[in-house]
Amino acid sequence: MKTNWKLWLSIAIPLLILIIPVESFGIVGLDVIQQRVIALFFLAALLWILEPIPIYATSLIIIVLELMTISSSGFGPLVAGAGQAHFGELIPYQNIMATFASPIIMLFLGGFFLAMAATKYRLDQNLARVLLKPFGTNPKYLMLGIMAITATFSMFMSNTATTAMMLSLLVPVLAAFDKGDAGKIGLALSIPFAANIGGIATPIGTPPNAIALKYLTGADTITFGSWMVFGLPYVLIMLVIVWVLLMAFYPASTAQVNLDIKGKFLKSSKAYIVYVTFGLTILLWLFDFLHGMNAYVVGLIPVGVFLATNIITKEDLKKLSWDVLWLVSGGIALGLALDKTGLAANLINNIAFDQLSPYIIVLAATVLSTLMANFMSNTATANLLLPIIAALGTALPALEGLGGSKMLILSVAMAASLGMALPISTPPNALAHATGLIKTEDMTKVGILIGLVGLIMIYVLMFVLKITNFF
Repeated sequence: MKTNWKLWLSIAIPLLILIIPVESFGIVGLDVIQQRVIALFFLAALLWILEPIPIYATSLIIIVLELMTISSSGFGPLVAGAGQAHFGELIPYQNIMATFASPIIMLFLGGFFLAMAATKYRLDQNLARVLLKPFGTNPKYLMLGIMAITATFSMFMSNTATTAMMLSLLVPVLAAFDKGDAGKIGLALSIPFAANIGGIATPIGTPPNAIALKYLTGADTITFGSWMVFGLPYVLIMLVIVWVLLMAFYPASTAQVNLDIKGKFLKSSKAYIVYVTFGLTILLWLFDFLHGMNAYVVGLIPVGVFLATNIITKEDLKKLSWDVLWLVSGGIALGLALDKTGLAANLINNIAFDQLSPYIIVLAATVLSTLMANFMSNTATANLLLPIIAALGTALPALEGLGGSKMLILSVAMAASLGMALPISTPPNALAHATGLIKTEDMTKVGILIGLVGLIMIYVLMFVLKITNFF
């Protein structure tokens, strides 16, 4: 029954928006097509927040409805008024369909291939074994090591896959703790928090980053290497802060913990191909200013190599995270509709943002982003906010003094990754909560603090980037 009322509410409100006469909105210049986009926006928001259907299904529905109602090849009776006054401009259907093959989607596909190959040939586990060894057996330093490795993997792999892998490696470690040791809670929390934060360091680390790239074009373009120049220091500082918080809240009473991760690097020809391709792809991403290929082109290299060498097989392809690709493409399509119909710009022009302090605008946008991401997917949050934020950044000259639209887009995208106060906030949080070691209140009290500190650090970072002429 709960699912039914959520679904009916999600449908009823957009239908009500469609029934209301255009003039009733009080938005100067609003046309019929833009009214439909408002309805689609509310439909997406309600379905993503309430989740009566899978969130990736929502994305696909949005694309289909856009094709039917606002595209040049839409359902006849719904687009029959094209060309008439106050009807609005239809979007070429090819542009909407192209969101399925957006460069952002290709970038994520490359990341998925790298992650799958690394897992299949045990590169991830072996790297974890080698890299964690220097941190010894002291629980607090072991936690720091686990966080560092988790964050590193989450820069290039799915945060969910990284968390699942690290939690499985943690099982024998937790068994070595004394019964009732609070350090076990801290260690279990350290993995999802590190995975959530680690993804901020690269454009492919988390979907909000990749979605932000969609709006960082022209003079605002940021390369893979440039993103890491500011993203990596931010992540390192945040990891240390989270580490200190977890040790303060959940100090370990166990003196020593032995980490036993068995296994050796595979030495087959395919394993070597995986090692070389993995390393080469990351190097090409980091040094794109030397060879000229952008991150999207580089991302397809592992796809071609792994398919041609049968490292990723037909059966492996069925296991890819296609739901994430659907989710991101739906967000891109929603942003396209807001932009190309002129709705985003129209809304900005009708609201007196120019009378507000640019500092208030940045504060409100980032806090809203983090708040929304605590209760819904950070990808859905970015999908909903960034199209409007991009239009807002372009329309307000007052923001130029702070870094313009580039600063605002980056701030909101990064803020979306700070929503981690609840088990439902992110898949890593859900996986960690499912271990039974963590109560919701444990996650909430630390997660809220991380969000607040993370927002402050974003403001500091943006100030540093401004004075160093990054903007």
